[in-house]
Amino acid sequence: MRRFGFTTLTLVTIALAATAFADSHAQPAPDDTVKGRRALMGTIGYHTGILGKMAKGDMPYDAALASAAAENLSTAATMNRLTIWIEGSGVGSAEGTRAKPDIWSDPVGFETAAMGLETAAAAMVIAAGTDLDALRGAMQGVGTACSTCHKAYRAPAN
Repeated sequence: MRRFGFTTLTLVTIALAATAFADSHAQPAPDDTVKGRRALMGTIGYHTGILGKMAKGDMPYDAALASAAAENLSTAATMNRLTIWIEGSGVGSAEGTRAKPDIWSDPVGFETAAMGLETAAAAMVIAAGTDLDALRGAMQGVGTACSTCHKAYRAPAN
């Protein structure tokens, strides 16, 4: 009988330890999430910057470069948001973020805004390599998508 009690106690202890370990590793730490999110936003900003400079005439239009930037922008815009928009990684919960709590209190609105960038980036993929006028037209959609999301879901810089 003693052996049974010890074995049961050991199995229960292992199960509880495994559950605690799994719970503590179920999601990335908020600071790691912010690092990933900032890297993704930096990638989006970098490629949008290339396209924006061409649209403004600050950089010569290059169809191949514009197409590459548009494809990278689209890839970044369509990344699965589940890994970088984790609740508890917003302003007041993690360092170095401007993500408002509204992202999690209004998930439908946030997803709609994110889908706006996906749609605009897909249009940019088609337009970017066509000609400068097409790129400029598509740039308006990208800019609108970015500003719509940032106004609603990004806190001002300190």
